[in-house]
Amino acid sequence: MDTKSTAHLVGGPRDGSTHETGGDALVELKIDGMMHRYIRTTKQHDDGGPIYNYDGMVAPDGGEPGVEDPAARVASPRADAEGHGGTH
Repeated sequence: MDTKSTAHLVGGPRDGSTHETGGDALVELKIDGMMHRYIRTTKQHDDGGPIYNYDGMVAPDGGEPGVEDPAARVASPRADAEGHGGTH
């Protein structure tokens, strides 16, 4: 079982950097007011650490008015935990 929790991030604004993940399957980084998601893959870096691929960016409050129905969209686990929860 892989016990390393320092992930190698691939793609997105943190491409090529590492991040302490605690082994979570989904990592969300708040950068410039937006949530950037990285998802754990089954691949490992040369040092044995897990590799996380960039999965895109979402607004902390979920969908944007006029584009999506914000109330019908789940924003992100981290945003929800911080009390954003789909309202502007």
